[in-house]
Amino acid sequence: MSQNITADWLTDPRAQRVCAALTSRGHQAYFVGGCVRNTLIGAPVADLDIATNAHPDEVTEAAEADGLKAVPTGIDHGTVTIITDGLPVEITTFRQDVATDGRRATVAFGTSLTEDARRRDFTMNALYADPEGNIVDPLGGLPDLKARILRFIEDPATRIKEDALRILRFFRFHAWYGDPAAGLDPDGYAACAELAPLTDTLSQERITAELLKLLAAPDPAPSLAAMAQAGLLTRLLPGADTTAMPVLIAAEETHGLPPAPLRRLALIGGDTARLRLSRKEAAQLAQTRTALNDDPNETAYRHGADIARDAHLVHAALTGAPPDPQTLAKLPEAAAQIFPVKAADLPNLQGPALGQRLKQLEADWIASGFTLTKAELLSDP
Repeated sequence: MSQNITADWLTDPRAQRVCAALTSRGHQAYFVGGCVRNTLIGAPVADLDIATNAHPDEVTEAAEADGLKAVPTGIDHGTVTIITDGLPVEITTFRQDVATDGRRATVAFGTSLTEDARRRDFTMNALYADPEGNIVDPLGGLPDLKARILRFIEDPATRIKEDALRILRFFRFHAWYGDPAAGLDPDGYAACAELAPLTDTLSQERITAELLKLLAAPDPAPSLAAMAQAGLLTRLLPGADTTAMPVLIAAEETHGLPPAPLRRLALIGGDTARLRLSRKEAAQLAQTRTALNDDPNETAYRHGADIARDAHLVHAALTGAPPDPQTLAKLPEAAAQIFPVKAADLPNLQGPALGQRLKQLEADWIASGFTLTKAELLSDP
């Protein structure tokens, strides 16, 4: 029995115009991947991807003939992004892998949708929809998606050897789309565990992107535990420990907090040498880890309410004590405090003595719960 989908993005005139630019010239156009998968399970759709038998130059020609902007965003792999009224749609020619070194694949353009599906990673990602929303399922991925089973296409080891990043994607996609009660597909899990050393070849950027996406899932605890059991997590983050993750997730839910990858990364710990965090991310992670045992109000004052909240939540999860709602509620107020004493208020001091005195007065002020006034602080001998 055939199945079709309905969605705002599918009927969006801009998306339909892109499809028409191809189909009106005799080319095929099928939406594929995340937009189809997520629509079928009722999840948000972030990006639109189209697979076609048209070669990149034909895609560009069709777009420009219809007055659309074509950008060669991944021309070596057959990808052209068409932008219409602010909507980017990635158009990729049907492909098949010719050779791979586990990091990059040499691809050849093809004409078969089924061959294009076979080079993808998981069955739930090899679902296509024509411009009318009719589903095309060349590899039987629809039953897997409905059952929330993440399964490699054909032989798991073969898929992994084509691109070692698929090991990380296996756990990340399970965290987002798998059924926690059903667990991970045993064949896929066994292949990931056996071939875990292949992740040593991955770049810091690719590892970081996948790990942060996994940690952003509503509940990554089962996937992280499976990664740890497979010996994969310690390859990526030596010394990491996922034991307290369920406790942190429960606290986040109790206090109505959305998932925060860096908060969760601070919890599991480990050496982050294999990650490539931005300066802002690295600073946030370091501040959270450093503040775990500090007074939350002082942390909020020095680093902001978000860092203080995360440090308090992580500390609570690691120690097994529930977060204190009153402490969490006071953090924004603590973050807004301004130390009332300035160097000019101490005209009789200078140099190191001045700095030491200001530091002592600030410590006294913080210890008072920010209640001591400027006059009270300066009256202290």
